[in-house]
Amino acid sequence: MTQTAPSAAPDRRRLTEQLVELEASIETVIRGKNDVVRLALVTLIAGGHLLIEDVPGVGKTTLARALSKSFDCSFQRIQFTSDLLPSDIIGLNVYNQQTNTFDFRRGPIFANVVLADEINRTTPKTQSCLLEAMAEERVTVENQTLELPRPFIVLATQNPAEHHGTYPLPESQLDRFTVRLRMGYPDARDEREILMNQVKRDPLSSLQPVLHATDVIALQDLSKDVRVDDALVDYLLRITNATRTADILELGVSPRGSLALFRAAQAHALLNGRDFCLPDDIKKLAVPVFSHRVMVNPRYSGGGRQTEEAETALEDILKTVAVPI
Repeated sequence: MTQTAPSAAPDRRRLTEQLVELEASIETVIRGKNDVVRLALVTLIAGGHLLIEDVPGVGKTTLARALSKSFDCSFQRIQFTSDLLPSDIIGLNVYNQQTNTFDFRRGPIFANVVLADEINRTTPKTQSCLLEAMAEERVTVENQTLELPRPFIVLATQNPAEHHGTYPLPESQLDRFTVRLRMGYPDARDEREILMNQVKRDPLSSLQPVLHATDVIALQDLSKDVRVDDALVDYLLRITNATRTADILELGVSPRGSLALFRAAQAHALLNGRDFCLPDDIKKLAVPVFSHRVMVNPRYSGGGRQTEEAETALEDILKTVAVPI
């Protein structure tokens, strides 16, 4: 796979061709999970952040690493543990004896792609240091505001909240993720391919960058030009409002959530080679974009996992909202 030199003004055709190549590249590592790979790419194109939640060992970190290796940007991996401090992520001022001043030593957050591995294994105090970075692409250290590089994406993995040693992510943190997805177990044929491919070498080692940082930024800017008709905007807002009024939900979707769905729908249309959105772009993405932003009313909870109950509730709500023709 060849690496294309960055261009000052990338054209639409070349970028869409690279998207196809990027998707194919990642799928050589993530077998049988086309929908999962597509959601990851939608998040990247939408300029958002991705939360990958599932049980250990199903490929959460592999997906994040495959995505990060597929474009030529700076990458940092942070292993979240219970003793991790905010300064371990953002950085800190270090005294310089030669100049008799304090120099700021940047932490791993100053990268294009940040893999926050097992994000819910650290304390809420450390989790909160990501809030400003994810919402505004900057951090504040001792009254000094520092911009983060573009593009900037946080790829976070987490184990289910009921697993031992986890700290549930607060609603303010969850709301900053554009998409939450679950990997799921592979079927028998795909798992056989995974086993055979791992015999001699790690498939990740053969991945080469398909996009440059400038290409990713160009794709994100291009997606913002995707047309969303007024009827589709009204459809999106009706879904959002339904989450706020439905008895089954105790917490509905925020305006940040509706904006995330709008941007994700544009990115999904671009990924499918269109410069306009369809109702299916919104309907297909509503659950992965909204499921981590809502909370099921305890009166309607069946005692199952919150993640699955929220997804089921949203699917039922979608059936009640008329789709524009």
